[in-house]
Amino acid sequence: MSASKAMVVDPFCFRQFAEHEASKSYGGTVFTTSVSEFEEIVNARFDEANLKDGYAPFCKHIFLANDFTDAKVNVLPLTKENEHLVRTEYQARNEKELPVLQRYMPIDLVGGPDKLPVAKYLDLILYSRDQIKKENESMGKPAGDETAPWGIVSIKTQDVDYELPMNPITVMRNSLGKDEGGSGVPLDREAYMESVNYWKDNVVVS
Repeated sequence: MSASKAMVVDPFCFRQFAEHEASKSYGGTVFTTSVSEFEEIVNARFDEANLKDGYAPFCKHIFLANDFTDAKVNVLPLTKENEHLVRTEYQARNEKELPVLQRYMPIDLVGGPDKLPVAKYLDLILYSRDQIKKENESMGKPAGDETAPWGIVSIKTQDVDYELPMNPITVMRNSLGKDEGGSGVPLDREAYMESVNYWKDNVVVS
């Protein structure tokens, strides 16, 4: 239990930390910082007044200056010069979810991590403890005894201190029922089109 912490890294997000086995098959940002060290730093900087609304009442964002990790930006503008590097693959974030088609650019084809800049900011995506318990229950996972009010479910590396649009397929997946790995929030057409408008010109590097 973490009664003294405002935020803890949720097990769903362990795949973003090199100390966990799940990181070896994860295509997104992986931190060499340990989970415990990461939690210590971000909790020291936590200010409830800085929480920003997410896509649902149970979701919040907090943006922190990335001066304590070497994590790189993992989204690049899509250009005529690099569009031939784009690949697609059916992916699921865990064994309980339905695989969905993802578009990405393999990091080795862009020249490796050294070709990507260190991110200026980290976007910590938070879910309320109540929502995490509901989703775990729906997926047949143990509720656990964690009491920290916020769970860090994802960490995005970026160069701006505001929320970038969610990937369209993630918007769709979130609209699925909790039994299929979604959060059960109905699809918001305006938010979805904003997402499409951003991601038609950008691509994840992984």
